[in-house]
Amino acid sequence: MFEVFTDFSDWVTYRLFDLVYGTKLSDAVHFFIEDTSKILFLLVLMIYVIALFRASLNVEKVRYYLAGKKRFFGYGAGSFFGAITPFCSCSSIPIFLGFTSAGIPLGITMAFLITSPLINEVAILLLFSLLGWKFTLMYVAVGMLIGVLSGWFLDSIKAERWLQPLAAKALSHSKSCCKFNPPVTETVDPAITFAQRHHFAKREMVEIVGRVWKWVFLGVGIGAGLHGFVPDGWIEGNLGAGQWWSVPGAVLVGIPLYSNATGVIPIMESLLNNGLPIGTTLAFCMSTVAASIPEFVMLKQVMQWRLLGLLFGLLLIAFTLMGWVFNLPYWQF
Repeated sequence: MFEVFTDFSDWVTYRLFDLVYGTKLSDAVHFFIEDTSKILFLLVLMIYVIALFRASLNVEKVRYYLAGKKRFFGYGAGSFFGAITPFCSCSSIPIFLGFTSAGIPLGITMAFLITSPLINEVAILLLFSLLGWKFTLMYVAVGMLIGVLSGWFLDSIKAERWLQPLAAKALSHSKSCCKFNPPVTETVDPAITFAQRHHFAKREMVEIVGRVWKWVFLGVGIGAGLHGFVPDGWIEGNLGAGQWWSVPGAVLVGIPLYSNATGVIPIMESLLNNGLPIGTTLAFCMSTVAASIPEFVMLKQVMQWRLLGLLFGLLLIAFTLMGWVFNLPYWQF
């Protein structure tokens, strides 16, 4: 299926641009064109198709469904909903306030918010096509596990006491008044026609692609630079020899960067191709997506510094531990 993108990249690189085959520049250009065209095609196709099925998704129902569940089931449900919904860190504040206003416990909300930027349908599809089903399953399992464990830990220490007054007031009011019950005015949604679904899917496809295409170009551009210009064996020699410090080092390097799960995929592929172990690569990419400085700046509006610091440290520890685990020889496939 994907051979057409390789042929297109060959034509652009070696015929249209007339670059010499086998040079670092031509390798980088070829990588950039092939991955960019493939990712944009998959973005348009998959977002449209998935949006057709999501056209009747009622976010309010999701909130009340989560609010009424037992905690441990709620962590898993929150993490699952985070994995299948297209929210990113730029949507964190309104989603956070919406969940707290519905009376959803902080741990379940955090399980949702942590998992949502880590996992999405496009990232799953791209990982499957680029790196295979084993890595894809590992990525999904690790992302959901981090969300569930983080939610449980934050609830167990009663971290809601460190919310900003606005968020704390909304959560307290909802708990005392709503009792996790859906509104009495809730009615059955009318049937949605295919034409309405098509309009919704088209609009969502244009909106999401318009929002993430620059991250695709940035991510592929970085990946192309690593692919074409990093000397052979440099990454493997410096970070790929299994040193214990390479994983926390990769996490710290990834924090100042910012990308979504889609944009980081080509970087992940390039790092793996250049010899970086799977665990180190996974730790770097997760810190880039879920522990970025821009997201924490936005979350400061609803969390006190103590809660932000706790969340930050929790993510760093989780990414480092997961990186060490997946650097074990069993996972090197």
